[in-house]
Formats: sequence, C-alpha cells, structure tokens
Amino acid sequence: MRGILAEVRARGDAALRELSARFDGTAPEAFEVSPSERAAAVAALDPQTRADTEFAIANVRAFAEAQLATIGALPDFEPRPGVHMGHRVIPIGRVGAYVPGGRFPLLSAPVMTIVPARVAGVGEVVACLPPGAHPAMVAGCHLAGADRIFRIGGAQAIAAMAFGTESVPRVDKIVGPGNAYVNEAKRQVFGPVGIDQLAGPSEIYVLADATGDPEMIATDLLAQAEHDPRTRVGLITTHPPLAEAVLAEVGRQLATLPTRETAGPAWHDYGEVLLCDDEAAMIACSDLIAAEHLQIHTADPHRLAARLSNYGSLFIGELASVVYSDKCSGTNHTLPTMAAGRYTGGLWVGSFVKVATHQWLAPEGVRAVAPPAVRQSASEGLEGHRRAAQLRLDRLQGG
Repeated sequence: MRGILAEVRARGDAALRELSARFDGTAPEAFEVSPSERAAAVAALDPQTRADTEFAIANVRAFAEAQLATIGALPDFEPRPGVHMGHRVIPIGRVGAYVPGGRFPLLSAPVMTIVPARVAGVGEVVACLPPGAHPAMVAGCHLAGADRIFRIGGAQAIAAMAFGTESVPRVDKIVGPGNAYVNEAKRQVFGPVGIDQLAGPSEIYVLADATGDPEMIATDLLAQAEHDPRTRVGLITTHPPLAEAVLAEVGRQLATLPTRETAGPAWHDYGEVLLCDDEAAMIACSDLIAAEHLQIHTADPHRLAARLSNYGSLFIGELASVVYSDKCSGTNHTLPTMAAGRYTGGLWVGSFVKVATHQWLAPEGVRAVAPPAVRQSASEGLEGHRRAAQLRLDRLQGG
C-alpha cells in the first residue's frame, strides 16, 4: 500500500495508468469523464431509475438542508466586558468522494457523499469511481452534483485525490466507503488530507421483545447480509421463542435468496443471536456492540430508542427498515462500524464544513485577561508568552 501511494505521489498520471492496468485491466488515456460522456450516461438511464435516483437526491438534500440549519454561526459572544469571541461555519474548499464499484451498481452511493457536500457549500466536489463501474454510477455522480468525475479506482484513486496529479486535483478531505485497500489508503494519507472515517464491513442488529415478527427480522438481517460475506448481523432479544423462530426463518429464506452466496457466509460466519434477561441487559449489550445499523422491534420502540446511546443510525419501529435509509429515505448510509458509534456519528452535512473560532479584544478586555495570562505564563516558564501578554497591558497603561 505504501508503495502505491508513493508511486502516485512521485509520478502522478503515469503511475495511475500503470496501476489501473495492473489492478483494473484498463489504462485510459483520459481519466476524467467528459461532459459528453456524462450526458450520455444520464441519457442512457432507464427513466424509472432516473426518477428513483432523483427521488433519493431530493430526500437526502432536504434532510441535509434541515441539518445545516441547526449549525449556526456565532458572530459575537462576550463572556466578560471587552472580550469578544465567536465562530464561523466555513465550507471545505474541495472534497473528494470515493464511489465504490462493488458487487452491484450501488446507485445510492454517490448520492450519500456528494449531495451533502453540495448542500454544505463545498467549493468543488471531485468523484472517483473504478473504471469498470456501471455507467449508471457515472450518471449518479452527475445528477448528485459532482463537478468532476474520474475513472480511477482503489488505493490509487485515494492517492490521486490526496496528493494531486496532472489530471486529478488535490482535495482537502476524502469521503466515501470502499474495500479494505481503499480503507487502508485513507488511513495512510490522513493528516495532510482529511477523511470521514475508517469503515469496516457493514453491520445490522435488531433489538426485539416478544412482539417481534420473525419473518420481518430475518428479512432485514439477510437484506444487509447480502452486502458482503463479512457483514455482521445479529438479533438481541429478551424472548427465547423469538430467537428460535428467527433462526428457523433465516434458514428458510436463505434457501431461496438469489444472493445467498454472499448472505449465507455472512450469516453462518458472523451472524449471532443474543439472549438477554431483561431490557436493561439488552440495552447494555447493544451499547457495547454499537452497531452501524440498529433496528428496534419492540412494543414501545420510541421509549427504548431514548435509552440507547451507541449506534451509527437508529431505525425505530418495524416499519423503519435499514433498506430505506440505504437507498432513498434521506438519512445517510455512510456510517461508523466496528463500535466506532461509541464516539462518532456517520457522514452528514456537518462533515463538509469547519466551525472555526475567532476573537477580538477591547481595552477593557485586555485589562481583564492580561494579568492572569501573564501570571500563568510566568509560572509555566514561558517568558515569550509572558512578554506578549504584558506588552499589550503596558501599552494600555502608557508603560
């Protein structure tokens, strides 16, 4: 991995061509998708697919706009006379969105990364997707609002966006999910460039009591399991008969599921059913796991939801399926995995802005803060600090 990043950093487009030929079997002369190619990809979309994509874009945009409205500027806060401070909400200058190819054309992927960036006011959004990605993915990037689209995949795409090449501009932050190689590349470039998160395979857990519907729970578990054979799926319940019924139902549904070659290994290798003595134990178990997707199928799901703290995204009641969020309902599907929900949330419009502070002081403010700053600097042995604090006080006092 370090070699791939170093090659792209040192040799730019030439390295990208060699790496694309090695890993993707193609070395395009031009990496960027031209305006005419973008238009052709949109024109080739099935009308219903385009309508559904635009439906998803509208919902994600509306939710992102509502979220952005909660992030207010603080122009002037005066904690004591003459000491003024505040913050501005500043969009990131240029963002790179990695759009995975995956086993299936995930048309929702560019919507989730590009639309919130556009709503946040990002200056330029660059999208990279593997050369072999379905043409509909190019159309999705275009409709979502990408300024530039490049046919570059894998770790070399992350390197191109992190360091810049002759064709690809250097970005300030990279977002979007990918395979293990993409994830590791993001980890290694972090610092000079920002990243959204380090995400592992997908996860879904369901909290259920005696009112849970075995067929619905099994269906939702398998829906997520078909993402990847390493998907982590689980049921946490206080009702043993439901646990037995879900186990039987998963087996029944797997027999006819067309994607069982993926979903089956996920269930057999990573699936689990956890029995808890009571609701308190169920909550403690769930908060320890901090699942990426957490569904609540209980008699009073809203009451239970208020008691939960650790998750990527919460789905309250049996009508709220993860699938709706994955595709088009409006909440983002780029979420923390591997228990990262203990300390962070998922991708949202706030991921694309900086809350940057400022301050200014009037003379009475200097008179209030300079003396303690002088004393603290002296006690820490930082003479330069002490002098900087004292100088302004001396000037005000005519000294």
